[in-house]
This record gives sequence, C-alpha cells and structure tokens, in this order.
Amino acid sequence: MDKRLDEVELTIFDTETTGLEPGAGDRIVEIAAIRIRGNEKIGIFQSLVNPQRKISDAAFAVNRITEEMLKGAPAMEIVMPKFLTFVQGSYLCSYNAAFDLEFLNNELKLSGKNILENIVAVDILKMARRLMPGLERYSLWFVSEKLGIKAKQEHRALSDVELAFEAFKRFKNTLEEKGILDFKNFINLFGLNSGLIEDINNQKIAQIQQAMDLGVKLKIKYLSCSDARVSDREVIPKEFKKDKQHTYLLGHCCLRNEERTFRIDSILHLQMA
Repeated sequence: MDKRLDEVELTIFDTETTGLEPGAGDRIVEIAAIRIRGNEKIGIFQSLVNPQRKISDAAFAVNRITEEMLKGAPAMEIVMPKFLTFVQGSYLCSYNAAFDLEFLNNELKLSGKNILENIVAVDILKMARRLMPGLERYSLWFVSEKLGIKAKQEHRALSDVELAFEAFKRFKNTLEEKGILDFKNFINLFGLNSGLIEDINNQKIAQIQQAMDLGVKLKIKYLSCSDARVSDREVIPKEFKKDKQHTYLLGHCCLRNEERTFRIDSILHLQMA
C-alpha cells in the first residue's frame, strides 16, 4: 500500500447489461477493460456475452445491442474466467464502480463461484465528485465534456472504458498538481473497500486522539470538500463526531482562527506540531 499511484496497475472496466437490476434477473451482455500502469495501456479486454435472456427495451435504447448480435457470443461461464485472469494482480476501477461490481458478483454467484469480497476497487465517479464539486450532474458524458474530452459516450463497454480512462488521466494530473501522489491517500479518497478505508482512517483517529491526550496541536494537509483545494493547517483538536457516512474532527483552526470541522478521510497527512 505504501506505493506511488504510478507504480500500481489498475484495470478500468465497464459492463453493458440487459437492465438495471441483477436481483431481478438482469445479466451482463458486454464487458470490456483496459489495464494500465501510470498513463500507459498495458492490455485490453473486450467480449460480448450471451445473457441467455432478452434485453429490455430500455437497455437496448441505450446500448443498441441486439439479440441478433449476441446469438454467437460466448456465455459468461466462458468469458468470466478470461476476465478474471486479465485483471489478476491489478486493482479494479470503474465509473460508478458499485454498479459494475454488483453485476460482476451476480454473475459469479450464478456460476457457483466466490464473489469478489474484500477487494480494493476505485470509483472514477467518486473522483469526479471530490475533484469537481458542485457540478449539476455527474454522468460520464457530462463530466468528460467539462474536462474537455471531445469523444462522445457511446454506451458500449470498450468505448466507455476509453472515455473513463481519459477522465481518469485528467483527474490523476489534478492529483499530481495537488501533491497527492501516494496510493494510500488515493484509495482512502476514491476507494470502495470499506474495510480498508476504515483501517486507514482508524490509524488517523488514533494519531489525533494521541494529540488530544497530550494537549498538543496538529499540523495537517487537508483536501477541501467544498472546492477541492489542498491546504496546510495547524489545528488544536477537540473532539470527534460521526454521521452515517463519515467521521469528522472538530478543532480550532489556527489559520482561520475559528472552530472548524475536518473530514477524517480528507486529511492527507498529519503530525504533531
């Protein structure tokens, strides 16, 4: 985990499906992925999949995949092992990753295989929300347009992966400009693995609690949730509070000379002053 982001291999993937509800029987009809290291592509995977059921009219209206196109496509029992081999040793990454992971795990269940538990997955949608706060919408095509990407979203798996990769590269450049280069902070900010993220944040909480017990100030580097700026702060820590999603530090900010609230997962670095 103590690596730079450029040193880690990620697989950006996307699925097209018969509908939106795997629990109601919807299946994957296409899956594609690009494996990357830094900004370099090191592998491409793409396959149509015969879902063994009809595609909903709503899904067809989006992806234009017909049942005729899928007649000669392999079943998921053939495609999934190849996909898992392709992604092995990398971290999964997707735009709206929870959606794609839910469908992947549903297909694994149907095949009688173990679901992808305790994996580290990165959500590019989460990157968009954190690094471009205040947009009126966060669909891939809209975010890409705001990033100056000229390609259009076609709602086909490989082209959407290509579009997500272009967005990812621009977000990665933004992170580098902000000095966020390590993979640990990257996962803490944009990952979906709640267990790992909880461990990272618990380490921060323990350090903050020690500063409280000793009655000393903290120097922190902080990513603002409101405007995505990174700033250095000196804080007198007072207490913690929680809501349903996050844990916060309440303290006196010496820079602003006022009581402030800091989201724990947005604290990039901290040390006792």
